[in-house]
Amino acid sequence: MRFNFPLLLVLLSLSLPSFGQTLDELVKRDDLYYENFTDVPFSGEIDEGLERGEVEDGKREGPWVLYYGKGQLAVKGAYKDGQREGPWVGYWLNGQLAVKGAFKNSEKEGPWVGYHEYGQLKAKEIYKNGRPEGPWVEYWDNGQLRYKGAYKNGKQEGPHISYNIDGSIDTKETGTFKDGNKISD
Repeated sequence: MRFNFPLLLVLLSLSLPSFGQTLDELVKRDDLYYENFTDVPFSGEIDEGLERGEVEDGKREGPWVLYYGKGQLAVKGAYKDGQREGPWVGYWLNGQLAVKGAFKNSEKEGPWVGYHEYGQLKAKEIYKNGRPEGPWVEYWDNGQLRYKGAYKNGKQEGPHISYNIDGSIDTKETGTFKDGNKISD
């Protein structure tokens, strides 16, 4: 995969016990959250200021939101049975949209769109079962095309062209692919 959304990935990788008092009372065992010194999975609301949502039977459930330290919205999405599910959006610290897409069973699914910090289009990608599928494009923050290619079953397929910021072709990164293998320059 050529492009990722670092902001979203960092925020989504945060584990619950890293925030505040209520979560300090929880421990994670076998992918379930428990109150300390109990064998009963935790159920209840989590409101730590920077992260808000609910846990049912030890698993994240329903809408969740994460905020930057000064209160700006960073990420919002939902969980179903502990898995990221449905639409998710991430925002830059300045409030601009950073990324939007959807999850199915915590795997990226369908179209994902990313934006540079000041609103310019950064990337358009498609996923199927968490793997790249179909056409992908990326743009430099000056609007110039950065990359164009396609994926099939998670592997590069057909022509893939990378461009330098000035619009010239980056010959080191350009080629034709079959089943993820470069077959020609």
